[in-house]
Amino acid sequence: MAEAEEQETGSLEESTDESEEEESEEEPKLKYERLSNGVTEILQKDAASCMTVHDKFLALGTHYGKVYLLDVQGNITQKFDVVQVFGLYSGEEFHETFDCPIKIIAVHPHFVRSSCKQFVTGGKKLLLFERSWMNRWKSVVLHEGEGNIRSVKWRGHLIAWANNMGVKIFDIISKQRITNVPRDDISLRPDMYPCSLCWKDNVTLIIGWGTSVKICSVKERHASEMRDLPSRYVEIVSQFETEFYVSGLAPLCDQLVVLSYVKEISEKTEREYCARPRLDIIQPLSETCEEISSDALTVRGFQENECRDYHLEYSEGESLFYIVSPRDVVVAKERDQDDHIDWLLEKKKYEEALMAAEISQKNIKRHKILDIGLAYINHLVERGDYDIAARKCQKILGKNAALWEYEVYKFKEIGQLKAISPYLPRGDPVLKPLIYEMILHEFLESDYEGFATLIREWPGDLYNNSVIVQAVRDHLKKDSQNKTLLKTLAELYTYDKNYGNALEIYLTLRHKDVFQLIHKHNLFSSIKDKIVLLMDFDSEKAVDMLLDNEDKISIKKVVEELEDRPELQHVYLHKLFKRDHHKGQRYHEKQISLYAEYDRPNLLPFLRDSTHCPLEKALEICQQRNFVEETVYLLSRMGNSRSALKMIMEELHDVDKAIEFAKEQDDGELWEDLILYSIDKPPFITGLLNNIGTHVDPILLIHRIKEGMEIPNLRDSLVKILQDYNLQILLREGCKKILVADSLSLLKKMHRTQMKGVLVDEENICESCLSPVLPSDAAKPFSVVVFHCRHMFHKECLPMPSMNSAAQFCNICSAKNRGPGSAILEMKK
Repeated sequence: MAEAEEQETGSLEESTDESEEEESEEEPKLKYERLSNGVTEILQKDAASCMTVHDKFLALGTHYGKVYLLDVQGNITQKFDVVQVFGLYSGEEFHETFDCPIKIIAVHPHFVRSSCKQFVTGGKKLLLFERSWMNRWKSVVLHEGEGNIRSVKWRGHLIAWANNMGVKIFDIISKQRITNVPRDDISLRPDMYPCSLCWKDNVTLIIGWGTSVKICSVKERHASEMRDLPSRYVEIVSQFETEFYVSGLAPLCDQLVVLSYVKEISEKTEREYCARPRLDIIQPLSETCEEISSDALTVRGFQENECRDYHLEYSEGESLFYIVSPRDVVVAKERDQDDHIDWLLEKKKYEEALMAAEISQKNIKRHKILDIGLAYINHLVERGDYDIAARKCQKILGKNAALWEYEVYKFKEIGQLKAISPYLPRGDPVLKPLIYEMILHEFLESDYEGFATLIREWPGDLYNNSVIVQAVRDHLKKDSQNKTLLKTLAELYTYDKNYGNALEIYLTLRHKDVFQLIHKHNLFSSIKDKIVLLMDFDSEKAVDMLLDNEDKISIKKVVEELEDRPELQHVYLHKLFKRDHHKGQRYHEKQISLYAEYDRPNLLPFLRDSTHCPLEKALEICQQRNFVEETVYLLSRMGNSRSALKMIMEELHDVDKAIEFAKEQDDGELWEDLILYSIDKPPFITGLLNNIGTHVDPILLIHRIKEGMEIPNLRDSLVKILQDYNLQILLREGCKKILVADSLSLLKKMHRTQMKGVLVDEENICESCLSPVLPSDAAKPFSVVVFHCRHMFHKECLPMPSMNSAAQFCNICSAKNRGPGSAILEMKK
């Protein structure tokens, strides 16, 4: 509940937003303003007693019996001294002087229609006035005898009124009273605590009396239940008690606006006093209600007012509520989006205010998104949330360069340029170069890493490059070995297209970006004398780059540059050989020594793959270094297989390798030498027995074994020889069976093919005379020969068979060397 200080002259807005103890965190639903101008003038002399609202006009009744017609600003447009029905948009008027006081009046909702010229007045009686067909007004008593009628509400065809006993509803169509809702608390004086009525719609009536609220629904009675009863009846769908006395009711969508009269007990004197009236928004339930919002209103003279002095009127469709008291008229309106944003800003909820403005930017009138955003940034800065404030600048400032520059200088004043640097625009818009240089200098003075990051991330055209280069060089005078500054200087040189200086720094730092720099800016002419440095830095990347760009740096130039570094020379030539065995053939002789010195495992593959290396030179080097495997390969390649075999047996003592070598050479003399060398060495004999069965007759070896010689695993070796022999026999028999079966299958297939008939028709021609093979006259005799190759001839067009062979052959296929095709069919008639 939002309350105000108890002072008659206080601000109405303050009265709804301030609390006696602490500020409410709940946003109010309504806003308030006093109806001034003519109303102030009236209420200084008189006191308001009632009000009604229609269209854009207000009718205010006073205690002295005056009625004032006001506009929505409170200006007086007309004044009446008697009861009068007056057309706002026509010249129609009705004047009448009554013989008793009139407490209330209600006009037919469609009075402007000629068929609806009706109104009712309430006092001691409820009188219905209607115009007859002769334009005369006649009155009918609808009700009397239950005290004064102080409240009447007319909606559609239903009139609801309240007297001392309760609430009645009258149906104009059926001319029947359809219900009586008795009042609950009969202890309350009806003149001091009058009933409040309002129609929510054509069939829903809301009754407030004392502390009780009832919601009644008018329903149609079923035909079977009517008898002598009215066609309609009333059902109370909701009923609940309120904390204070009800002075007025009004609908608000599915909710209810309640004006309450409040009495409280003073803590000091313990006496009851009149407190400020409350305007509550509640959500009705079946037996209770839920409070949505509650505001205490400081109206003039509230300390002297009673429950009957307050009235609540509303303007349908506009959500305008008029709180009427004897000395004051207050207008309550639903808060719009501008009001919502005002409240958020007042509560310093800037982010929510900004979001609300963005969502409703088409509906807000008093606020601008940019102004809210700037206020949000200022709030964050004042609170010390510099990083958040800087981040919000991107969204709020957008492409407004002037505002960006203003905010940068503001951050500079508070020493927080670093906070805003990551979020500065870099493309659209672009700020003045001085802005970027100012931030770079700030980082250069205190944070080398941050400075380097900005140089990497910011395009080089944002600032004056020469100014920043000079500043970095000045700092390097104090710390010449600072790698971060050196690397950043190299990047600045790159932006300035001073690639030579940049490359030199990168090589000094051994930085990985050196190769990217060379490729990107085609700096191959600048690195011809820096090949050793590149190889020392990263030989793999350097070699790949050099080989990929042979047209820019020749193989000869690279080899010459690496002459004093043979290990690097070998890396380069080895990679070259791997790519192409022939490109570096002039260096193959040199490579033999390089492989022997730095990479022996790859020497033998090199000797095998190279067709350009001198074998004598290679053999000499391998023999000097006692490289047995390489020497064996070279001897074999030079045709000296017997020496190679001898070296395997004498140097390596490896019978498996010797057998493998003999298999590769497939030379009977080598096998003989191998047997002779192995005949007195039992382990060698075992190896031979296990491996030569498919290449040499094992009997030749077995016969040469001396009697009494112990041979390890001899039994297993002999068993293996027999198994290998049996396997060979089985293999041959299997192959023979497969061959016979395939031959038979193919023979049958050929026979079936040759047994098939061949279609001969008028379109076929003789391959010799090129005339149709069949005569045009089918009655004439003919003779046609058809070969398996599908060539056809007249028999008389074929040459006579020779004396040696009676078989005929296709002349065409014989001429093309496709093998003669024998005749498969001879047709005669």
